[in-house]
Amino acid sequence: MGIVDQCMEKGVRMTGQRRVIAQVLDRSDDHPDVEELYRRAALVDENISIATVYRTVKLLEEFGIIERHDFRDGRSRYEAVPDDHHDHLIDLKSGQVVEFSSDEIERLQVEIARRLGYRLVDHRLELYGVPLGEPDGE
Repeated sequence: MGIVDQCMEKGVRMTGQRRVIAQVLDRSDDHPDVEELYRRAALVDENISIATVYRTVKLLEEFGIIERHDFRDGRSRYEAVPDDHHDHLIDLKSGQVVEFSSDEIERLQVEIARRLGYRLVDHRLELYGVPLGEPDGE
């Protein structure tokens, strides 16, 4: 289900500009920050302000429609709440975010929590790396 449909289902009032921002997020295959969302949305509607984008992403996050990520680059980045769980590998050189899933990692996390006396109810995994053969740069 797309972001616009989720908004309507959850009772979020959809103005024309909110709809544009939601559609831009839906079409994004990366994890754009507010400035990038603004640039993309302004190509569709030049009257959209960056303040509107900030307010809209905050609203969509509050309703659980999008997730905010902080990938150590000083920018909050956004994606639609995924239907299927995935984790992220962030390339420290390029900033590229690679989504991946691993049944093995999922099993290990549950087992580690159990060994420590917990039942895992949620998690977020972010791995940070550089391409093989390149120095860390840190």
